[in-house]
Amino acid sequence: MEYIENKEFEQKEVKGIFTDMIKYAPSKLCGLLGNVITVPIYTSLFSQEQYGLYTISIAMLSFLCIIFSDWVGLSGLRFFRHHQLIDNLPKYLSTLVTILTINMVLMFAIALLFKDSMYTLFHVPFKYFMAVLLLIIPVAARALLSQLLRAQLKSVSYTLTTIVNQFATIFLAVFFAKFFNLGAASILLAMGVSISLIDILLLYQSEILKVFKFQKIEWKFILPIMKYGIPIAATSLSAWIITQSNKFIMNSISGFSKAALVGVGYGLTLPILMTLFAMITVAAIPRIINLYEAKIDVRPIISRFLGYYILVALPIITVMSIYCVDYTHIFVSNENMYEAYKLVPYFAYGVFFLAMTDYTTLQYHLANKTHIEFTIKLISGIIGVALNLILIPKFGLIGVGIATFSANFLYFILSIIIVLPKLNLKFPTKTILKMIGAAIPTGCITYIFKIYNVNISSLVQMFIILAVFYITYTILNYKALKKTT
Repeated sequence: MEYIENKEFEQKEVKGIFTDMIKYAPSKLCGLLGNVITVPIYTSLFSQEQYGLYTISIAMLSFLCIIFSDWVGLSGLRFFRHHQLIDNLPKYLSTLVTILTINMVLMFAIALLFKDSMYTLFHVPFKYFMAVLLLIIPVAARALLSQLLRAQLKSVSYTLTTIVNQFATIFLAVFFAKFFNLGAASILLAMGVSISLIDILLLYQSEILKVFKFQKIEWKFILPIMKYGIPIAATSLSAWIITQSNKFIMNSISGFSKAALVGVGYGLTLPILMTLFAMITVAAIPRIINLYEAKIDVRPIISRFLGYYILVALPIITVMSIYCVDYTHIFVSNENMYEAYKLVPYFAYGVFFLAMTDYTTLQYHLANKTHIEFTIKLISGIIGVALNLILIPKFGLIGVGIATFSANFLYFILSIIIVLPKLNLKFPTKTILKMIGAAIPTGCITYIFKIYNVNISSLVQMFIILAVFYITYTILNYKALKKTT
C-alpha cells in the first residue's frame, strides 16, 4: 500500500484520539471501579465453592461468545466505515444480523445434540449450563451493537452504556443474592436483566434502526466478514486458552474451591488492568483504522501510543506485584481466598505483555491477515495448557502463575518477530530510557519502605512510590524537551 504523507491530517487524528480518550475515560474509570469492587463484593456474598462455580460459568460464557458472537461485532467495527463510504450500510447490517442469527441457532443445535459431552467438558451443574446458553443471546446483541457504536465514533454514548451496564449488574447481583438466595446464579440472572436493558438502549443510541432493513444477502459481503472474523474468533479462542483454561484444569484437578483462587487472582488483575489500559486502545484503534484506510502511515502513531501504554502500565504492575500480599488483602473479603496473592505477580506481568500485543498485532488487523495472529496465539495457548497440566500437579497455584505468564510472554515475543512489510513498529526507546532513569530514585524509596518497615500503610506507600516515579519521569522528560528546542 502506498502511503500519503499528510502531517497535518495525522496531527489532527492524534488530537482526535486524545479527545476520544477523554470521552471514553468515564466509562473506563467507572468500569475500573466496577471491576475493583466486584471482587470484594462477590467474595463476601458467596462461599469459596460458589465463587468457584461463578468463575467457571463466566469462563464458559466467554468461551461460547468467542466462537459464536464476538467476532461478528468486531467485523462490524472493522468494515463499517468502508460500507458507509460506499453508501451500502443497509445490506451490510443485514449481513451482520443474518450471520449472528445463524450462529445463535447453530450454538443451540450443537448444545442440544451434544449436551452430555459439553456438560462433561465444562463440568458445571446443568442449570448453570442452560443459564449460560440463554445469557449468550443478549450478550451477542450487545457485542454487535456496542461495536457499531464505536464505529460511529459515538464515544459518549458508548461510555454511558458501559457505566450503566457495569453497575446495574453489580446492584442486581447483590439484590438477587440477598433476597432470593440464588448463590452464584444471582450474577448470571443479573447479567441477563442488565444486558437486555442495555441492548434496548444501544438500539436507540446507535440509530441503527433508521438505516437497517432486511435485504437479500450477497456472498461478496459475507466472505470478507468471514475471512476477517473467523480468524479473530480463533485468535480469541487461543487467548481464552491462555487466560481461562487454567480455571478448568484446576477445577478438574482440585475442585471448585481451588478454581475460586484462580478466579480471584484473575479478578484482581486482568479485568482491572485491561480496563485501565483499554482507555488508550478503545479510542485509538477506530481512528488508526480510518487513517490506514486513508493511506496514511500509521506506524509513528502506533509507536507513540505504545510508549504511552508502557509508561502507564509498567510502574503500576510493578508496584502491584511488590505489594501483592497487601493488595490482595485490601480487595478480598473472604480470608479463605487470601492465598490468591501468589498469582498476582504472574498474572499482572502476563497482562502487561498481553495488553502490549494490542499494539504489536494491530498490523495483522490492518492488513486483514488475522490468521497470523491466530497462529501465534494458538501456539502460545497450546504451550500454556501443556505447562498448566505439567506444573499444577507439582506446584499448585504457582504452577498456574508460571504457565499463564509464559504463554502471554511467548505470544508477545512471536508478535514482534513476525512483522508484515511496511507495518514494522519502532519501540519507543526514548520513553523507555527515561523510565529507567525515573526507576532509580523510585527503587530507592521502595527499598527504604520494604527494608526499614516504615510506619505508613501499604496503600499510601504504593501511591508514594508511583508519585515519585512519575514526578521524576516528568522532570526528565521536560529536560529532554528543553534540549531539543
